[in-house]
Amino acid sequence: MPNATPPLVVALAYDGLCTFEFGVAVEVFGLSRPELGPDWYRFAVAALDAGPLRAVGGIRVEADGGLDLLDQADIIIIPGWRGAREPVPGDLIAALCRADKRGTRILSICSGAFVLAAAGLLNGRRATTHWRYAATLGELYPDIRVMPDVLYVDEGNILTSAGSAAGIDLCLHLVRRDFGPEAANSVARRLVVQPHREGGQAQFIETPVPTAREGARLAPLLDHLRERLSEEHSLSGMASRAGMSLRTFLRRFQSLTGTTPGDWLLTERLSRARDLLETSSLPVEEVATLTGFGSAATLRHHFRRRLGLSPANYRERFRHMAGPAPMKKGAVITDRAPPHDL
Repeated sequence: MPNATPPLVVALAYDGLCTFEFGVAVEVFGLSRPELGPDWYRFAVAALDAGPLRAVGGIRVEADGGLDLLDQADIIIIPGWRGAREPVPGDLIAALCRADKRGTRILSICSGAFVLAAAGLLNGRRATTHWRYAATLGELYPDIRVMPDVLYVDEGNILTSAGSAAGIDLCLHLVRRDFGPEAANSVARRLVVQPHREGGQAQFIETPVPTAREGARLAPLLDHLRERLSEEHSLSGMASRAGMSLRTFLRRFQSLTGTTPGDWLLTERLSRARDLLETSSLPVEEVATLTGFGSAATLRHHFRRRLGLSPANYRERFRHMAGPAPMKKGAVITDRAPPHDL
């Protein structure tokens, strides 16, 4: 964002604040990042309630000011809410409505969608929230098109994310819009997360956490596969490299990753292809070869199935986002839960 005043991000704080969701906002927007230049976001905390705020777990939060800070914000973040049926104060609703009229970008993380819904900002729009609250959101606010199977929804200046960790995906998406893919990738590396995460809440799987021993046995194989995405990999070859029978390998791979070897490889290849499309000028055919898809046609097929657009359209949308180009209302719903490939 060269030659512009750095955008002011204001996160809402309140008694009973959700610390994880609030921490996501602080980590992405509130830390100094000199490696990204002087135009990085400014950050402040606005208090809904008077006095020292007590967050979940007894943590005390000191704010920079009250709701008047929302009138100065370029971006407002609502990090969760006290409860799906908890009333939203009228002064907060009024501040959010004023911000919406100014075109301020307003993000909700997890149950924060209920605050935006109470303010009427989601009426007639698509939105998401934690899968546990999706049905309640639709029941309480029938004018909202609730999307329970996506990580986040971008409706122009109103953005909503699913469960707590999906807030990271949404915040990185905003960084990508404002500063481009390289900045988003840099922040993701600092957070030790993927800049793109495939799938959505429909892929939530209740599986036990793998033991350290299992992880240690498969880690060298996963590193080997990531370094050789352009090559073909058979199930028997992967099992042999892991030092397991095929049956044991498939069972332990599923336990460790929550998916099949074929689906894991497809996800890694798509992630690498997205990075190449964002940061290079390589032809789509060459990107397909380097990432193991073999042909541009195969790459296009999987791109459309998982992302809903072609590689060329993806490159056009994300590669040159050097500033906060305005987006049409309802232009983007990203990272749907993909079908499972075997």
